[in-house]
Amino acid sequence: MNLLLCDVKRELGSRFGFMFVEALIALFFFLIGLEIKAGLKDIKSAVVPVIAALGGMLVPALMYLAINPGSNLWAASMPTDIALALGVLSMLGKRVNPNVRIFLLTLAIADDLFSLIVLAIFYRNDLDPQHAFSTLVAAAIGLILPLRPHLLTKTIKVLSPISTYFIVPTIILVNIPWHLKLSAFTSSIAVSIIIARSIGKIVGITLFAAIAGKLGGHVNISMKEIAGVGTLAGMGLTVALVIAKIAATNDAELNQVRLGLIISAMISGIAGYIWLRRTPAKQ
Repeated sequence: MNLLLCDVKRELGSRFGFMFVEALIALFFFLIGLEIKAGLKDIKSAVVPVIAALGGMLVPALMYLAINPGSNLWAASMPTDIALALGVLSMLGKRVNPNVRIFLLTLAIADDLFSLIVLAIFYRNDLDPQHAFSTLVAAAIGLILPLRPHLLTKTIKVLSPISTYFIVPTIILVNIPWHLKLSAFTSSIAVSIIIARSIGKIVGITLFAAIAGKLGGHVNISMKEIAGVGTLAGMGLTVALVIAKIAATNDAELNQVRLGLIISAMISGIAGYIWLRRTPAKQ
């Protein structure tokens, strides 16, 4: 009887934990929808960071597939984690050009939008109703919710710190692969993720921003600062983890993606901080 009760408690605890994390993911994607709604109003000034975001997704995906062809996990190399990237940038304070934050924020919002499109197009058949609601539906509600500008801004202001300091850390914590074999560190999936994100993001964002600038797009930060943004953009955990959970065919693959994302986020965060700290702000 006691064993039965223990099993029931374990099962209930497991189900509650799953539902709790799914609720956090839904709230996170709802906030993404709100940020997309609020952030993509001034199309003219957003052209370069939006195009840069596209490059910052295409190049890592192509690099991942070049190293690990045929893998269904290529999309996990694409998303940027807005909370982590802005968190590292905030540590630089006044040492960094304020326009860098605006560029990064616009890029990250466009990145979120493109990630949702990728999720809807390439992984729609793998989305069960639970995951569909906690990702695409939640984001769509945030995007179409008829809020007045001041209320929209206030809602984002309330939810952003909750997302940054509670939701994102919780999602990361429950996805840390605590039990790993040494071979996971050299697996093709983990290595592909690390290289695609740590290098591909910088190349894609900088290259596409340069092309957009040559074609007449206006940007008020230097190419060195854009490269710094590209470095920080290699930090991607929350949306990438959601995609990985949907695309992975087994726990071993999922843990390898998790490992690759955590290592690449650490590399990108440290490198981005050092790069921008040593880059004089464009006057």
